[in-house]
Amino acid sequence: MDYEQVYRDLDSPKVKYIHDIDPGEYYDTKDSTWSPYPLFRLISPLYFKDITVEPGYYLLTPREHNGNWYMLFKEAGKIKYIIPVYEREVVPMTFYDDNLPKPKLAPTQKIHLKMLDVMGKVMPSAKRKPIPNTYLEVTDLDNNFVSIVVYWGDYRYYTIFRTIRL
Repeated sequence: MDYEQVYRDLDSPKVKYIHDIDPGEYYDTKDSTWSPYPLFRLISPLYFKDITVEPGYYLLTPREHNGNWYMLFKEAGKIKYIIPVYEREVVPMTFYDDNLPKPKLAPTQKIHLKMLDVMGKVMPSAKRKPIPNTYLEVTDLDNNFVSIVVYWGDYRYYTIFRTIRL
């Protein structure tokens, strides 16, 4: 794949959110105890056209706007950067089973989870919906490009950055 051409073909996003608040975040987090978005720690700046993503901790959230997909970099609940997604694909069926570690539960935790499953069958309204699985891949490419692939739920989202400003 010619990443340099992909980078050139992408336009800087013209999307803006009122008060830098993601309107879909409430619906994604209402059934979970913690944020379902992958946390990304950046230790050096990344560049996309005229946008400089500064080092820090970001929650990466894919969002669609007018048929185009964007990756929202959120910090402390506010949208800090909006980067276009150049490709969106379906995640292979066994990807999460193969790549995510399985939790090792103590016997009391297993009993607790079984009890919660029984409660969920008796009272479906008490059953908590599972949060989407997430995974994050960062790949250093040739010519000072970096690819970030965010796996969120049933899809994976591809973004591309430069490590030096053009």
